[in-house]
Amino acid sequence: ARVSGFRSFNVYGPYEQHKGTMATVAYHNFNQFMAEGRVKLFGSYAQCQAGEQMRDFIYVNDLVAAKLWFFDHPEHSGVFNLGTGKAQPFNDIALTVVNTVRAQTGLAALSLAEMVQKDILHYIPFPEKLRGKYQCFTQADLSHFRSTGCDTPFQGVAQGVAEYSRLLYAQHQGAPAARLEP
Repeated sequence: ARVSGFRSFNVYGPYEQHKGTMATVAYHNFNQFMAEGRVKLFGSYAQCQAGEQMRDFIYVNDLVAAKLWFFDHPEHSGVFNLGTGKAQPFNDIALTVVNTVRAQTGLAALSLAEMVQKDILHYIPFPEKLRGKYQCFTQADLSHFRSTGCDTPFQGVAQGVAEYSRLLYAQHQGAPAARLEP
């Protein structure tokens, strides 16, 4: 029997609230923004500038599509990385979450610099307990995965996190949005 195993990178998307503190940065950024009108990211650490820690974020819908491809192609077996193959900074997540919510409320998009200047994006000191244990960069090598012929497309943060943020916003309608400034 053929068996496929998957190493999932940073999976985000609907129905992750049960993960608590382990939920993704997109989920936490959304909830922080709705509650406080700002999002918090780690400040600089090691070689990483503030908010520039990078992860390979994959939308859960894309992860499922890839797994279904393997289900339909049982001739392939092995252990495969499941990510987009493109690391993106946490700043991109925050920017996408905030601007998606702003668009839902009729407000114009802001640049990263404008968000920092208005304290909508707030950098907190890097936690002591994570020093020496934190990776500033992760990215899936998809060469083995793609060698199977699986050409499932993966959305980047701008598309996937925006879709996820719209879903979260729809669920939170009726709750007042705190301090949303034009």
